[in-house]
Amino acid sequence: MELSVYNIKGENTGKKITLSDSVFGIEPNDHAIYLDVKQYLANRRQGTHKSKERSEISGSTRKLGRQKGGGGARRGDINSPVLVGGARVFGPTPRDYSFKLNKKLKKLARKSAWSYKAQNDGIIVVENFSFEAPKTKEYIALTNNLKISDKKSLIILSEVNKNVYLSARNLQNSQVLSPSDLNTYRIMDAKCIVLTESALADVENNLKA
Repeated sequence: MELSVYNIKGENTGKKITLSDSVFGIEPNDHAIYLDVKQYLANRRQGTHKSKERSEISGSTRKLGRQKGGGGARRGDINSPVLVGGARVFGPTPRDYSFKLNKKLKKLARKSAWSYKAQNDGIIVVENFSFEAPKTKEYIALTNNLKISDKKSLIILSEVNKNVYLSARNLQNSQVLSPSDLNTYRIMDAKCIVLTESALADVENNLKA
């Protein structure tokens, strides 16, 4: 697949760039994408939820009624789960939700995500650029020129550019990342992805290796 290369003014430079079929042209694997996104979201969970169980709440341990003959469920002290205000049975406890995936599966998931973006015309390639100073106005002008201001966008730069990052930090629907920070969730979450020429080469090299 060939894409035109634009400048930051949104003008077609006349250059063409060919996307690698081994990265952007594979048959997407939906289950691999599902697993990789699930892992990313699971690893972000704090897992600090907690409710007190019977042995952890305050209250007398005196047995309230006789074991049999009361006509209801047997119960012990005031903390019994069968009583209103009693403890919770099998409540949530702190736990780690993270799990591991094979590297090959994660790479397949990223390739599948990129292939979906290529199929849906969700990739724009621009010339390498940088900002001399953090200017949100310049960044908004860039998104307007590329006609992505109304879309959830992701701009990928080959090198971390602090000025571009700071220019986009206050914008809700736009994000700036480097190829090393990319994951399947970020790729699928963005409606449109803008790559510089050198960033595109980095993405292909990372996934071909």
